[in-house]
Amino acid sequence: MINLQGSWVAMPTPFTKDNKIDFDGFKTLIDRQIKYGTSQIFILGSAGETTLLAVDEKKEIIKEVVKITKGRIPAFFSAASTTTEGSIELAKYCEEQGADGVIFTVPPYVLIPQESAFNHMDRCMSSISIPCGIYNNPSRLGVLIEPETVQRLSAKHENFVVDKEAVGSAAQLVQVQRLCKGKVKIMCCDSPGYSIVIPTLAVGGTGTANIGGNIIPEEAAKYSRPWKSVQIMEECRAEYFKYFPLLEAFYEYSNPIVIKAALKLLGLPAGHLRKPYEDISVQEYKDLETVMTKLGVMEKYCVK
Repeated sequence: MINLQGSWVAMPTPFTKDNKIDFDGFKTLIDRQIKYGTSQIFILGSAGETTLLAVDEKKEIIKEVVKITKGRIPAFFSAASTTTEGSIELAKYCEEQGADGVIFTVPPYVLIPQESAFNHMDRCMSSISIPCGIYNNPSRLGVLIEPETVQRLSAKHENFVVDKEAVGSAAQLVQVQRLCKGKVKIMCCDSPGYSIVIPTLAVGGTGTANIGGNIIPEEAAKYSRPWKSVQIMEECRAEYFKYFPLLEAFYEYSNPIVIKAALKLLGLPAGHLRKPYEDISVQEYKDLETVMTKLGVMEKYCVK
């Protein structure tokens, strides 16, 4: 089973001007992640506008991205769906295509109780043999997967390897780490408000599942390392504190609005946002560019 750690970048879906998937753009962005030390990538998450993609588009992305990444960088794909059956279908397709792993969520809107959340995840994890994990994001999905549920799933499924947490609670992180005893790796999301990056690493989490790495991949790789020494801990804090104003800016609007704007400023392929997302204003572009310039991001990463 794969050992997820370090910077796990949740990537956007680049689009062409005629609203198709830009696979040349995908390759450019993925090559850049490999160049700057990203440990693994995550495709079809909220950063990838997954709810605005048709199932056929998702399958095309899975098939083509596996071709780009295989043997070069581990790629996990979201198998999120509005139904258990839909998640299983997508997860099986990922396995057939040679994906390195899949991530499951609870279905949105239905607000299921905890036992139903366990049963949903149990069925999904049982449907495949490749590594899998959960994305625990109650702010978008409406349901918190409690630590005890994570433990039950961990005890039953050997292929359950990672818990991607987006919960602003250090207690959640502590309990998952306590109950699972490190068998399930904790990697925190940027949301909410970059509040749990340091707590995740402090309790023994192995890295971050982040969007910041789309813009500052080398720096994200540095502040996402597991704390195996005091030196790494101190370097993490220094890097994280330095770039925190930029990380905050990325969440001025719902992900991936600002990330795509920042990629455009760097001259990298991002393409438009699908509706109902809307681009930031001209002034907001200027403000974002100012922050990126002050921190040396434009000088280091701009390809225009």
